[in-house]
This record gives sequence, structure tokens and C-alpha cells, in this order.
Amino acid sequence: MEALILEPSLYTIKAILILDNDGDLLFAKYYDDTYPSVKEQKAFEKNIFNKTHRTDSEIALLEGLTVVYKSSIDLYFYVIGSSYENELMLMTVLNCLFDSLSQMLRKNVEKRALLENMEGLFLAVDETVDGGVILKSDPQQVVHRVALRREDVPLTEQTVSQVLQSAKEQIKRSLLR
Repeated sequence: MEALILEPSLYTIKAILILDNDGDLLFAKYYDDTYPSVKEQKAFEKNIFNKTHRTDSEIALLEGLTVVYKSSIDLYFYVIGSSYENELMLMTVLNCLFDSLSQMLRKNVEKRALLENMEGLFLAVDETVDGGVILKSDPQQVVHRVALRREDVPLTEQTVSQVLQSAKEQIKRSLLR
């Protein structure tokens, strides 16, 4: 029997998903063409939710993929890699993303808060993983980078609440100096 030798690759993440407690999709980012069509992605998302939402474990093998997941109040977070991928690396990405969102949402990681801060979610995912390659695993660095990128938005494109929040943060920083 020949041993299977895999070429090392930085492309470790196949997808990141966030579903609500009904299995409805809130966020999905697929990094390869394992599920090329929307129909296949929806079927996979339904299958993954059905297999994981009633269990207390954190790791599943499904359709030849390694899935690590975590639930919080009314959300399910999933990080998906190949069946040969190191589960600890996938779990590190999941924990980084979850902890980053927890800090950004002030420990209020629930559906409503997440929907109100989707921009932060997109930025956090982009800071953590790019094209399937893990960039960061430290939530503090991710939160810091997200804060910097939010400040880069031109004033004319910001909402009133973003402008007020930015002003509050600048005042707070100037008082702490």
C-alpha cells in the first residue's frame, strides 16, 4: 500500500460560513471551487447545519472535508478545510474570527448585532484569511487592523453613526494621552 504524499500548501481554508439557528445563511465565503454553483453551496450549507446543530462536538468530517464549528446564542460559525487539514489550524482560525467579533461586538455575538455590523465581519474575515491562506491568528491584531481600515473610509461615504463613533474614539484616545 503506497502512502499518500501531499504537497504542502498555504491554501488551508476552503470556506467560512455563519448560519443562524434555523440554518439560514448569514455569511459565506468560499475560497475554492469545491462547490462551484450556488445550488451546490446551498445544499452543502443545509447538510452541514443538519449534521452539526444538535451536537456538542467541535469537529466533523463531512463530504470529504474537515469542518470545525462553534455556536453562540443563535449563530453557528464554521471553518472548512480539506480532510487532510490540521484541525488545530482550522480551530485557530475559527477562534480568531469568533474572538475578534466578540471584541468588536462587545461580547454580544448574536444575529442582530452581527447583522448591524456586517462591515466589521467582512473586514475581520478578510484580515484573518485571504484566498484560503491564513493571514492572522491573533484576535487583537485583527481588531486593530479592522479599526484602522474603518478609519480609512472617506468622510463622505460614512454614515452618521460611523462619524459619531469615530469622533467618540478620537476623543477617548486624546483624553487617554
